[in-house]
Amino acid sequence: MSRLPINPNSLSAPNTGTKDGASDSAGSEFSLRARVHGYYELTKPRLSFLSVVTAVIGYLAADPSRDFGVLASLLIGTSLAAGGAAVLNQWLEREADAQMVRTKDRPIPSGQIAPYNALMFGLGLSIFGTYLLYAGANPLAGLLTAATVASYVLLYTPLKKLTTWNTLVGAVPGALPPLIGWAAAEGQISTLGWILFAILFLWQMPHFFAIAWTYRKDYAQGGFVMLSNSDTDGAKVARQAFIFALALVISTLLPTLLGYASWGYGAVAIISGCYILRPAWHFLHSETRDAAARRLFIASIFYLPALLIPLVLDLWLLA
Repeated sequence: MSRLPINPNSLSAPNTGTKDGASDSAGSEFSLRARVHGYYELTKPRLSFLSVVTAVIGYLAADPSRDFGVLASLLIGTSLAAGGAAVLNQWLEREADAQMVRTKDRPIPSGQIAPYNALMFGLGLSIFGTYLLYAGANPLAGLLTAATVASYVLLYTPLKKLTTWNTLVGAVPGALPPLIGWAAAEGQISTLGWILFAILFLWQMPHFFAIAWTYRKDYAQGGFVMLSNSDTDGAKVARQAFIFALALVISTLLPTLLGYASWGYGAVAIISGCYILRPAWHFLHSETRDAAARRLFIASIFYLPALLIPLVLDLWLLA
């Protein structure tokens, strides 16, 4: 029997179709995964995590009844509201972000997420997060959450293009989460709660001045008005960083001096203070300010938990 001629294309066609289908499916899956990741990155998860942690610190420092429902509302609501504020911030700054090297690959300027979708996403997170604090904790916690989002988005963000005072204004919403936690626990804010607010407010200044100096060229290129823009040698930025670091260390001693915490915590505050003042001093006097700024930035990250965790533990032991 004679064999029919074999057409190579006829054998490869089904496999080609299968491969194309698999490729389309894989591409669609990758696209969905990339989009989900883009929305996740819009919430600035590391920055939002700091807001959640400090809110919980405020809640625990108030020594509440540890109501699980309230704590869950605080965790979820603060996470959503902080993420929503970050999204709205990036929506407003999308054109400036496209001009800066460190931000041009963010989801909106890179084209991964459409601006309108980001706006709706940010509004949804902010509103729902605020509602969770209002309904799940109490009206004061909800009001403080709304104030945090509003001051960050409507005050701090536009002021970055207008005045160097934006740094001080921006420290306010960054310091409000401990008050949200305190309000969620007590329904009011006591003196110790305001001390926590002051500590967070002052901590942000050397932390951000270190960032502002490190990325001074980026900020200038993006059109942001920062102290580092006109500070050619970094002396002004370093001086401000050291002054606020010194004020921060003084504020951390207030819980002990006013009788809220023991001198066990006071010793921790003094040791931690020396830890943060050393790089701040080097930043002030070093000729290589770039390296000194990075050391101050890293020290500020480790400083906060090293101070606040012992404070909460000390308050519990004295309760």
